[in-house]
Amino acid sequence: MSTTRTTSGVGRAAVTGVVAGVIASLVMAMYAMIAAWIQDTGFFTPLYHIASVVVAPDTMTASMESGMAGDAFTFSFGVAVLGAVVHMMTGAMYGAVFGLIVARLRLGAAALTVTGLAWGAVVLVMSAFVLLPLTAAVTGAGEPVANMASMAGWGTFTVEHLLFGITLGGIFAARLPHAVQQGSPVPA
Repeated sequence: MSTTRTTSGVGRAAVTGVVAGVIASLVMAMYAMIAAWIQDTGFFTPLYHIASVVVAPDTMTASMESGMAGDAFTFSFGVAVLGAVVHMMTGAMYGAVFGLIVARLRLGAAALTVTGLAWGAVVLVMSAFVLLPLTAAVTGAGEPVANMASMAGWGTFTVEHLLFGITLGGIFAARLPHAVQQGSPVPA
């Protein structure tokens, strides 16, 4: 009975992580888009940048050039949707892993939020130094993907990922009272 209870608790933690990861990825994307707009590289450029994992970076380049020329809102529906989907799927994956990790740690709300922030830093390092270069090599996406952190700007890239993590941890922390009321063994 306790194994089933623990397994279902871990499953809930993973599902919560997927949902929280998608929400956190949207917060991260909004920050990235606002930062790109402020930096005159085009509001939608971050979405096109992410889409360049799958498609040629032409839309990203055109958006950046338009942004620098004063047109911040160059929009390409299909490429934007593709970038958003890739980004949310990545956020869901990182969120599920976070959920599985914290399912084993009986943390309070503040600790979950801080753990989320730390997870955002881990995701930053993993993305910048392992996953993006590996993805670029496997897909043939090249420099725009391999050097995404430097192209976006390390400061912006860092804040994006820390926002992702703190949002993720905050969502788990907000769910904590519900989990305790239900007698769940995990904060999910």
